[in-house]
Formats: sequence, structure tokens, C-alpha cells
Amino acid sequence: MNELVSIITPTYNSAKFIAETIQSVQNQTYSNWEMIIVDDGSSDETIAVVKRIQETEHRIHFIEQIQNVGPAITRNKGIEIAKGKYLTFLDADDIWFTDFIENSIKTIQKTGIPFVFSSYRRSNEQLEFVYSDFLVPQKVTYTDILKTNSISCLTAFLDVEVVGKKFMPIIHKRQDMGLWLKYLKEIPFAYGIQAPKAIYRIRKNSLSRKKSHLIKYQWQFYREVEKLSVLQSIYYMWHWMYRGFLKYRN
Repeated sequence: MNELVSIITPTYNSAKFIAETIQSVQNQTYSNWEMIIVDDGSSDETIAVVKRIQETEHRIHFIEQIQNVGPAITRNKGIEIAKGKYLTFLDADDIWFTDFIENSIKTIQKTGIPFVFSSYRRSNEQLEFVYSDFLVPQKVTYTDILKTNSISCLTAFLDVEVVGKKFMPIIHKRQDMGLWLKYLKEIPFAYGIQAPKAIYRIRKNSLSRKKSHLIKYQWQFYREVEKLSVLQSIYYMWHWMYRGFLKYRN
């Protein structure tokens, strides 16, 4: 078990957190990885922080974008140049537990499922666990993801030698959901690892906690990206709103 793992990390004004995120990758029990950090036009000290770490960490590949083009194009740039057998994602303010990569690979090898994801802990900006852990289902299908996106970017892990490289749809929100659905149209399900293997840092005023701001994007996603009928879109929207309330009530 020594295949290369490609980690895609988009950054935008992440100077406050990016060093901790990189450190969590460097602390992995599995060492054969490349971390592709793509900056999306940061105006703070993000670039300086990453370049300073890069001086002593050859496994980091850093790409600077002058203009802010959004997370979909930014992540897709990383996917395009990734060389690994495995592909995974880690946002610039989140953290992996030390055995995240090793456990993900072992799960793929044990189950034969090329797409796995994990439960995670949820903290505030100070890494205080003031929210309940998010425990994922043991498996999710295409229709499950339409109802609620149980796969977070910080724990999705793919064997791209088996399922191939795919790219996120160029939309303003829900890009990750769009990518998972592309894969789940071709494989029966993704496998959920029950034990938490990461920390999702919930930032102040996080849009992911403001479902009212996302309703328009979710509806557009159903109708314009997945081409669902109006009745299908209403059905899945109801599930999405209800399950989103349950997800963030604690």
C-alpha cells in the first residue's frame, strides 16, 4: 500500500487556518501524498504562509490564480493536474485525523468500493467541539444524495484508477454534490466510514448553516444541472430542507 494520493485544497483568504490544515496532512500515518493547493486570488497572507511551508515540504504543489474564479474552477484545476491513484479533497480550514488517508485506502481495499467517505467532528473556529458529530450513513446512492448531501468535501476519497477523473460542474454553489452525483450515476453507492476521521470547522456566518440562502441554488441545481422535472425537484427539495434542519439543529 504505497500508491500516490492527490489532495486538492482550494484557498481563499485562509491565512488564519491553512497552516493547521497542512499540518494535519503532514501528520498522516500514510506519507505518499501530494497536496495541490490552488489559491483563488487571496488578498490576505495566505500565499505567503503556503510558500513559507512549501520551502521545506516538497509534497506541496502551489498554484496561484490572480483572479477569483470560484471553488469549482479552482478545484477542477487541482483535479486536472493530480497524478495520484487516489483523489481526495480538504478545504483550507478543515483538519484530518492522523489515520484518515490510511483508513480510507484500507476501506477501499477491504470493501472493493472505489468511493468512500467518513463521519467527522464539527467545531467552531477555535476547534471547540460545540456541535454534535456528523455521523454518515453506511452507504449512499444517487437518490440519497439528491435528498441530502451526506458526503463532505473533507472526507470524500476516490480511487480514480477505477472510476476515472471527473470534474465539478461550473456552478456557484453545490459543486461538490454535482461531482458526487456524476460518480453515483455509474457506481451503485459510496461507502460511509462510521468513525469520525476529520474536523469540519464551522466558520462564523457560514453559508452552509443558512439554508435559506441556498434554496435558490438547490432548486437551480435540480432543474438545470440534474434536469429533474418540477415534481421531482419539489420532492427532493422537501427532503433536502427537512434533513438540513436536522443536520444543523445541534
